[in-house]
This record gives sequence, C-alpha cells and structure tokens, in this order.
Amino acid sequence: MKKRNVVRVILALVVIGLVVGVYYYFTVQKRASVEDAVELTEVQKVITKDLDANYPATPREVVKYYNRIVKCFYNETYTEDELYELGDQARKLFDEELLENNPRESYFDALKADIEDYHERSKTIRSSSVCDSNDVEFQTVDGRECAYVEASYFTNENKDYSRTYQMYVLRKDDEGKWKILVFYKVEGDPSDE
Repeated sequence: MKKRNVVRVILALVVIGLVVGVYYYFTVQKRASVEDAVELTEVQKVITKDLDANYPATPREVVKYYNRIVKCFYNETYTEDELYELGDQARKLFDEELLENNPRESYFDALKADIEDYHERSKTIRSSSVCDSNDVEFQTVDGRECAYVEASYFTNENKDYSRTYQMYVLRKDDEGKWKILVFYKVEGDPSDE
C-alpha cells in the first residue's frame, strides 16, 4: 500500500512539473515573439544607445555615429521629446569647450531653426560617408591629442542633388574618449588636396 502511494506522489510531481514546464515554455516563447515583433525606428535605435557604456572607440566612429543622429534630425519623423533626446545624444559627443560655447537652450533653438529650414526647402540627406581610417590625421595641439576626420553628405533638394564636405576636429578628453571640438564646411573634396 505504501509503495502505491509513493508511486502516486511521484507521478503527481512529474505531471505538475510537466504542466509548469509547458506553461513556462509557452510564456517565454510568447514574450520573445512579442519582443521580436516590436521593431525600433532609427530614431529609437539612436536614442536608446547607451553612450556611457558603449562610447565609440575611434574618432571616425564618433563622426559616423554623429552622422546617424544628423540624418535622424533632418530625415526622420519624431516627437518633440525624441528631438531633445536625439540632441542630448549628439551633445554627449561634444567636447566640453564646444558645449560651453553652445548652451543647451541655444543649441536646441538653432537646431530647430535649421531643421525647419531643411523641411521648408524639402531638403534631405540621402547619404553620408566618413573618410577611411587611414585618412584620419592625428596631431598634438597644446599638449592634447586631436584628430581630423573628413565627412561628406549627399543631399537632395527639390530633385537637385549636391555633395557637401565637412571637417571634424576631435579632441581626446581626460577619460580617453574622442569628442567633437569643432566642425566646419570645406569646399570641394578635401581628400583631393
């Protein structure tokens, strides 16, 4: 009699274990498929990047990531809150000196005006590119490491296409991160010089 009760208890535990296991399996699968079904927009991908944990390692990668932000500013649809989150991501790439010369409020006022101008002119950035790693120039200026990175932007304005070039000067901060110190438009393709 005791042997039969032990077998029943063991069978009951096995059945309960199977039920819990099946329930857990299907719950996890359902959650995973729901998460897979949620596709982030480019704006959301840029905003959710944790720059504190995953800061771009090279000057070139900093400019490439900055260009992703710039393309979001001018090409994507976003909310007012997302605009500020994008701008704050861009500002995390800026050197302290650039931040001091562009207080947050002034930065956003100028940014909004520039974005509005782009939209009024139906202008978009079709693509952007950054020079090869071998073309990045490094110099020491006032005892600090600096890097010069060239980027180009292929734009469309009312079916008129053009290419513009910018030079980014980055400076390594005290934590060893490359930060954008200044950028300016250059005429023609600077790599031709």
